[in-house]
Amino acid sequence: MTAARRTQSNFALQLAIEQADTFNRPLLVLEAVRCGYQWASARFHKFLMDGMEDNAASFAAASITYYPYIEPKAQHGCGLLDALARQACVVITDEFPSFFLPRMVRAAATQVPCSLLAVDGNGILPLALAPKVFTTAFSFRRHVHKSILGHLDTLPETNPLAFATPRLAAEIPPAILKRWPTAPFIHLQEGAATLLRKLPIDQAVLPTTQRGGARRALELWQLFLGERLEAYPDHRNQPHREGTSRLSPYLHFGHISSHTMVGDLLAREEWTPAQVAPKPTGSRAGWWGLSPAVEAYLDQLITWREVGYTFCHKNPDTYGRFESLPNWALETLSLHQHDPRPDIYQLDAFESAQTHDPIWNAAQRQLVAEGTIHNYLRMLWGKKILHWSETPQQALSIMTHLNNKYALDGRNPNSTSGIFWTLGRFDRAWGPERPIFGKVRYMSSESAARKLNLKPYLARWSQSQLPLVLGS
Repeated sequence: MTAARRTQSNFALQLAIEQADTFNRPLLVLEAVRCGYQWASARFHKFLMDGMEDNAASFAAASITYYPYIEPKAQHGCGLLDALARQACVVITDEFPSFFLPRMVRAAATQVPCSLLAVDGNGILPLALAPKVFTTAFSFRRHVHKSILGHLDTLPETNPLAFATPRLAAEIPPAILKRWPTAPFIHLQEGAATLLRKLPIDQAVLPTTQRGGARRALELWQLFLGERLEAYPDHRNQPHREGTSRLSPYLHFGHISSHTMVGDLLAREEWTPAQVAPKPTGSRAGWWGLSPAVEAYLDQLITWREVGYTFCHKNPDTYGRFESLPNWALETLSLHQHDPRPDIYQLDAFESAQTHDPIWNAAQRQLVAEGTIHNYLRMLWGKKILHWSETPQQALSIMTHLNNKYALDGRNPNSTSGIFWTLGRFDRAWGPERPIFGKVRYMSSESAARKLNLKPYLARWSQSQLPLVLGS
């Protein structure tokens, strides 16, 4: 388990169970957490460890051997997969199109002595079937309308563990367990906290109060379906409302599947393919034949999420580079690169929320404390970093660092899309042409203050109840 860290609606786990039956062999599930990757912190490790506890309980109930491993120091886990694979018929893992995971899977494929299968469970549309790089949400949405019906009939089994044939547990050789001990925290919260404090990761980026794991993800999803979905179109952009699902971190860490969410939404409305419009429209609403709230949420969950995954898959070496922006954005940002800036801040001022703008400072404080920013203000947060940085390239570097260091859903294709959207990706040229921004869409704190009820948000985050603790 590397990207789909859950036991429900998991194509890779489902295939692993089928292969165990085919070969009549026990199934071993390895879930490992590295500590040497960039931005590794107590925040992300704790979220992952919460999920490992949930998985341990689920696999124990199904009598499947589960091997949770947490690196005590960088590179300590090297060789573990190869050692396990020497006794394996096949190794199955997750395909994921960004951060260090693609390199890790490619390296593993050259090292293990058996077949390694990487399974794409990222979204409804398979990454490999994307015909091209999509440059706008509209063009990708048309692709969704043309293609998605054929994939809604092949959603993963909700509970693949129910199909596992009872058999003897997989035996892990003692020499392997001695060199790579299992995580000692399972079913022992105190042990988890002790282990976390000892790890050579950024301990100053503190865990949030938000618990990770599949169990909490499903609780939040049911809460959203039952109490918040109907008001989603009206409340999602209002910071003083609890109008969103708050599931982005759980989708990123694989604690919940978009297949589960899409399946539940369609079942809730008793939807059938006969309800869709006769032709692909590319429109944000109306094609599905569903209620406005469900169509609005599906557009976020499928169109905006999967266009980012597809972009990373099609541009594995360049998706995070400034040069990957559309030509019109590169041209207009270059033309205005030397425009005078009204204010210029460096990374340390941004990170410590020391700008002149109380709305921006509040958003940054929320990011540091909670690992998230309200959706609308996250867009404004990025636009103002562009406005106040010496160059657009520096703005991208600052946004990437702050997002990936503090955001629970950082290092994900979807949050990468959000960062690059502020610079023009998946958008179009806008007028009037402005200083610094050129034809890139402009947003201002003044406009946000007029549109949104920000008083409760500012009351909470301008002088945060939590101290602004910065990572090393």
